[in-house]
Amino acid sequence: MPRIAYVNGRYVAHSDASVHIEDRGYQFADGVYEVCEVARGFIVDSVGHLDRLGRSLSELRIDWPVNRAVLVHVMREVIRRNRVHNGMVYLQVTRGVAPRDHVFPASGTRPALVVTAKRTDPVAAAKKAGAGLKVITVPENRWERVDIKTVGLLPNVLARQQAKEAGAQEAWFVDPDGTVKEGAATNAWIVTRDGVLVTRPADHGILRGITRATLFKVAEKLGLTVEERGFTVEEAKAAREAFITAATTVIMPIVAIDGQPVANGHPGSVALSLREAFFDVAEKIQA
Repeated sequence: MPRIAYVNGRYVAHSDASVHIEDRGYQFADGVYEVCEVARGFIVDSVGHLDRLGRSLSELRIDWPVNRAVLVHVMREVIRRNRVHNGMVYLQVTRGVAPRDHVFPASGTRPALVVTAKRTDPVAAAKKAGAGLKVITVPENRWERVDIKTVGLLPNVLARQQAKEAGAQEAWFVDPDGTVKEGAATNAWIVTRDGVLVTRPADHGILRGITRATLFKVAEKLGLTVEERGFTVEEAKAAREAFITAATTVIMPIVAIDGQPVANGHPGSVALSLREAFFDVAEKIQA
C-alpha cells in the first residue's frame, strides 16, 4: 500500500509530496515540528505535543496553519490512510511560501503544514531495548533556544552521524563544565546507586520533552523518586543505570557511554520497568 501524506490541504501520495522551493522551512529552517507516538491504535501524549507545538509557534510568531481540532482530524486521517497501528505521526509547520528575504513575509502569508505517518515494529523496538543503546558525548554547539522545537537541526544531525561512525546510536551534548545537556533527539537520564532518577531541569538549555514529562507520572506510579538537577558525564558513567526518552524511542536503556560500560553493560531493571509501564500511564486518544 503506498504511503499518503498531507501537504497544505491535500492528501497526496508520499512519493509525490512536495513543497515550494521558496517555502521558508526549506530556505531558512523557519519552522517547527512535532512527533507523536502511535501505539496500539492510539496517539500518545497528543495534548502535550500540541501544547508544545503551540508554544513553539508562538515563540517564532508563526500562526497555527489550521485550528487545533482540525489538526487532530488531519493527524487521524493520515494515520488511517497509512494504516498505522504502531508507529509515528510527524507534523511540520513553516512560516509559508514567500520570496526569499530574511525578514518575515507580508501579513497574510499562510503557514505551510505537512503531516506524515509511518509504521514501526514494536517487536523490533522491544528487542532494541533489551540490548540497550550506546551513546557518545559531544561538546554543546547549538543555539541557545533549544527549548523551541525547530526544524533547524544541523548540529543534531552532525552529532548523530558522529555517533553512528563511533558505533553508537545517540550523542549527548555536554556543557564546558562537563554537565550533560540532552541527546541529539532525546532527553538524558541516569539512575543513581540508591535508585533515584535524575534528569536535567527543563527550564532552559534543553527541550522540555513530552515523554520526559510523562515519565514523572510513570515514576510516581512505580514509587520511584525523580530529582531534577544536572549531572556530569563522569556521574553518568558511574551510575547504576542510564537511559534516554523521546516519543520516537519511549524509554531506551543506555549500556555504554563513550565506550565505557554503564554498570554491568546491560539494560537496567528500572529503565525496563518504566518502559513497560509507560503506555498505561500516558495520555491517549484513539487514532
